[in-house]
Amino acid sequence: MVSRNQWVKKGSFTAVFLTGLLLVWGAVSLAGVPKGSVAIVNGVTITQKSFNRALAQAERRFSQAGRKLEGNQLENVKKNILETLIDRELLYQESQKEGVKVREGEIEKKIGELKKQFPEKGSFEKALKAINLTENELKEQVKQQMFIRKMIDEKITPKVKINDNDAQTFYDSHLNIFKRPEEVRASHILIKVAPDADKRKVAEAKRKIEVALKRVKSGEDFAKVAKEVSEGPSAKRGGDLGYFRRGQMVKPFEDAAFGMKKGQISGIVRTRFGFHIIKVTDVKPASMVPFTNIKDKIKNYLKQKRIQEEIQSMLKKLRQHAKIERSLAQAGKK
Repeated sequence: MVSRNQWVKKGSFTAVFLTGLLLVWGAVSLAGVPKGSVAIVNGVTITQKSFNRALAQAERRFSQAGRKLEGNQLENVKKNILETLIDRELLYQESQKEGVKVREGEIEKKIGELKKQFPEKGSFEKALKAINLTENELKEQVKQQMFIRKMIDEKITPKVKINDNDAQTFYDSHLNIFKRPEEVRASHILIKVAPDADKRKVAEAKRKIEVALKRVKSGEDFAKVAKEVSEGPSAKRGGDLGYFRRGQMVKPFEDAAFGMKKGQISGIVRTRFGFHIIKVTDVKPASMVPFTNIKDKIKNYLKQKRIQEEIQSMLKKLRQHAKIERSLAQAGKK
């Protein structure tokens, strides 16, 4: 389930729409609101339809993961959806009080960008129908999200200041995060043989790898030999596997690669994939990511974290002064 904070992030329109998470933004107050509601926020109805849409999306996500949403977990998801919808409506109402302006052309442009994600004729309309959403409802959701985003940009973001000292403090107190483990870059020649292969196939594969080993040990270019005889997908790259850390390769291969120096060529190494010859082409020892290399990313992380905290603070105040009526008994009804 999406967190209650994720829908305020910049640049989320397309990703949210494509994954269906836009459904969580279903607190709409359109003309012809259907009968039934799950909440009323300062007189504005949050529709049962929008709630059901968000709930159906959550159920689909659980189903795709091979799980069923039921019992206490289902009830918790329902509550989370409801509070998310309430939060969104409160923020939208506050954007109206603050006099935030979003031009109609900006909204139309954003809708156009969404439509471009569905180039085939009729695919956009089909996608909306599949999630029980009309284009007018989508437009209303995008409009409200844009008002909220603009309010955050104008009223909250300018107040959040993160300096180099803040970043340094975070870096110093989270050094484990910035440890860079040892890495090896290696190429290999692979002759495939299954773990349960019969003796004849094993012997044939071993003969091939022994011939390849003689060639590279006698001075032939490793990449050339790999391109000619290797049976792995890396053959077209001369056997190059790029950089990898411990835990990313099968253990016999990893043990051999990390036990070698740059430029060394192994003997024959057998794994469940077959027989390998490994050449280590580079070694990066364990190190720390320098603060100067990561400073800007830390500052951006801290800024976004602070913005989310400010949003939650705003919501807490808005909830204290709002009139909110909930009806979870209606929630989830079709």
